[in-house]
Amino acid sequence: MSKILKSLRGKLIAGLVTVVPVVITISVIRILFDFFSSPAVPFLNRVLSMDISPRVIPLIAFVTTLVLLILLGFLTTNILGRKLVQLGEVILKRIPVANTIYGTAKQITQAFSGGSNRGFQKTILISYPHKDSWTLAFVTGESKDQNGKEYYHVFVSTAPNPTSGYMLIIPKDEAIEANMTVEEGMKAIISGGMLAPESNQIASRQKK
Repeated sequence: MSKILKSLRGKLIAGLVTVVPVVITISVIRILFDFFSSPAVPFLNRVLSMDISPRVIPLIAFVTTLVLLILLGFLTTNILGRKLVQLGEVILKRIPVANTIYGTAKQITQAFSGGSNRGFQKTILISYPHKDSWTLAFVTGESKDQNGKEYYHVFVSTAPNPTSGYMLIIPKDEAIEANMTVEEGMKAIISGGMLAPESNQIASRQKK
């Protein structure tokens, strides 16, 4: 009986391993689809609802939004487009509250896209949330205290959503070089550790 249960459990795990990635992929695609299609849906509902099935409108809205984003990308990567973006940013920076929200959102987006020198600089290991517990963190900046001691500004992402997390300031000498690129660190976090390297640098801390 135990062999049968063990076999069934193995088959169940194999089934889960097969279906869970598919379910996650479909869920992420649906979230992205809804996110990109929602801006154009109200307009297309008015223009096309009389001639096209309502079920098709979200798909058209999704494609329309993607095309508009691509066109926007072309616009903002030429001289005229950059000037217009800079003008818009100047206006936003003069609006209370909006300037803070926009500036923070832009820095976070650039950090994850690698489109800024102020993005993640490297991946390190820090003792968090308690002693003898280590987690990956991304260095975003550096500072010194009144005594000249150096600190890292780090962002600790949460799994599996790397866009949320915590900002910490830690002494440099308490961090461990992870010997991982930012991309490898991201993959490790998003996968919940499944795509993390099989070896780590934690022993280097114990030698000090």
